Amino acid sequence: MLSKFLHIYSRKRKRKKLLDIFMKFRDYTMIPQGIYCENLSLMDKVKGLPGAIVECGTWKGGMIAGIAVILGDEKEYLLFDSFEGLPSAKEIDGARAIEWQADTNSPRYYDNCTASEESAHRAMKLSGVSNVSIVKGWFSETLPSASIADGIAVLRMDADWYDSTMEILNSLFHQVSTGGIIIIDDYYVWDGCSKAVHDFLARNNRAERIRSSAGVCYILKS
Repeated sequence: MLSKFLHIYSRKRKRKKLLDIFMKFRDYTMIPQGIYCENLSLMDKVKGLPGAIVECGTWKGGMIAGIAVILGDEKEYLLFDSFEGLPSAKEIDGARAIEWQADTNSPRYYDNCTASEESAHRAMKLSGVSNVSIVKGWFSETLPSASIADGIAVLRMDADWYDSTMEILNSLFHQVSTGGIIIIDDYYVWDGCSKAVHDFLARNNRAERIRSSAGVCYILKS
């Protein structure tokens, strides 16, 4: 009975901690509370694993800043974003993606997902970590030359479209540590994102499974 009580109490404490982190960074993210907290929970899978924390498509930096609160100052944090919004959706991304991008009056448009680099700096400062690099530019310009010395423990992809997602995978997948986690933010949202993931795994003869945890799609690197 006591062990059950302690287990429930521990879960409630953890849930409160995750909610507190969400509240701290909610102005720096467009990710819903439940999905945000699940991203944080997944960090339990990589605690103690060597490698950097990398986010491609960071917007205002609120998600990786929350992750930084969980994983702490001993990690290196790299944020990649154009800070100019999304590139144009293409046919491979699906009709819904093209329609979304054309509907500039939608409350979910977020100025084509445009945010300032300064917002990301502010979010990371709030997280309290110091080893932070923010790389501005289109993925096709910044990622091919990105070499992460200690490898990658967490690769979080929030790239929306096929070409952008494929650019991340081509440039960074091989740098993810064995046992590292690749979180695919838009897997259940945009066709282009899911197609890119499937195409990459197939072309490279990879056997990793697509996993899901409370609506968050991820891969564990084998």
